[in-house]
Amino acid sequence: MDAHRTSLDAERARRLGRIKLLALAAFFMLPVAAGYLAYSWWTPEQGSNYGELLPPLPLDDATIIALKGKWVLVQFDSGICDAHCERKHYLMRQVRKAQGKEQSRVERLWLVTDRVAPRKALLDAISGTRIESAASRRLAGQFAPQGAAKDRIYVVDPLGNLMMRFPRNPDPTRMIKDLQRLLKTSQIG
Repeated sequence: MDAHRTSLDAERARRLGRIKLLALAAFFMLPVAAGYLAYSWWTPEQGSNYGELLPPLPLDDATIIALKGKWVLVQFDSGICDAHCERKHYLMRQVRKAQGKEQSRVERLWLVTDRVAPRKALLDAISGTRIESAASRRLAGQFAPQGAAKDRIYVVDPLGNLMMRFPRNPDPTRMIKDLQRLLKTSQIG
């Protein structure tokens, strides 16, 4: 009887050992399985950036080439510069200033889309902004193939690639954060 009881205890101990081993294996395999499932079927709705990332597009215009080595905030507008245009100038200036000691790495560029000369008061208000004629329709087409280049503020990287654009009425706080991230992670410009 003792031999029978000993064999039952041994069998029970063996089962309990197998259960513990399987539980331990499941415990360590659960994070791997969860990671695989998340990678395979879950895609986040939006990244951490506010601006719309664009596939890098090399710009070969002389104006952009002259600013290589700097991050460039670009806007297209008429020389008349309505209220929306003035707001973009204000946002670009504030976003640049908010970069603190890194602001020297950022330039502002206004590509004037017509032959109208900007008002003197506006030029004084936006001092430091480079102003160029965007007579080249090809350049404007590279920024916005859909033809709405004047609705947005664009970001050109230090290598001369168009890489981001902000929505029509951007949130300046989120623009600042995007630019801070770019400047922090970039080893160039």
